[in-house]
Amino acid sequence: MREFLSTRRNRITPDQAGLPAFGGNRRVPGLRREEVALMAGVSVDYYTRLERGDLSGASDSVLDSLARALHLDDAETAHLFDLARTANASPAARKPRKAADTIRPSIQRLLDAITDAPAMIRNNYFDYVAANRLGRALYAPLFAEPAPNSARFAFLNPAAPEFYVEWEKNTQELVATMRGEAGRNPYDKRLTALVGELSTRSDRFRTLWAAHNVRYHRTGVKKLRHPVVGPLELTYEAFELPADPGLTMSTYTAVPGTPSADALKLLASYTATTVPKSASGEPVGSERQGA
Repeated sequence: MREFLSTRRNRITPDQAGLPAFGGNRRVPGLRREEVALMAGVSVDYYTRLERGDLSGASDSVLDSLARALHLDDAETAHLFDLARTANASPAARKPRKAADTIRPSIQRLLDAITDAPAMIRNNYFDYVAANRLGRALYAPLFAEPAPNSARFAFLNPAAPEFYVEWEKNTQELVATMRGEAGRNPYDKRLTALVGELSTRSDRFRTLWAAHNVRYHRTGVKKLRHPVVGPLELTYEAFELPADPGLTMSTYTAVPGTPSADALKLLASYTATTVPKSASGEPVGSERQGA
């Protein structure tokens, strides 16, 4: 909480906040604590206590006021509430939410029934636990790894910057999504271990993680450089599976009539003869429990 609030405060100038800036020698890059307190309608001492990580008794109305003062977007506001909820939770309520490493057979049948669009499922450790045939073909470099994990691939595999046309943007978004997951589940040792591993092995991850940016990963455009069909520009949609907490399904489509649509059809044709179809109920990655 301390680092999140201070980084949000430092990114806003008095001009952006609609405050007069007296004098030209400010010792902080953004707002002062007293300026945030003023806009949030709380005392300086109270805001200072919040920024030091003491959220005991912080009400929803105070958090709402703080979110408005710091110009937080929806994802950042949710993150703020997650951090506060965790800080005020009892030890029993702090148990990590478990994520599945496998999927139910009916979900695999659903994936296999989607034949014209790549579809994949990941858990909240960013492991890909299932995919349809076109999904495995689309992300062939990632699924070539023994334990497909989007975070490890993006930061540790030297093929990632070539595969992701906008690698810098993609890694920013990925870390911001991971930061949100960490806010919801801060006591999860497996997630903490993944963050620790990436922080140790990747300078870029370590830098992005320190920025404390948060975002939702629900829809957007992904630009890929596929090793077989070349450049692809695809729209992705992400759906959480309500009956399976921690699992998210992503699908990819191309705008009809575009070169990407033609390339995706070519990949589907190529895949039909070169990539074996999965057996329903045998999800990708099911052999790697605890990865």
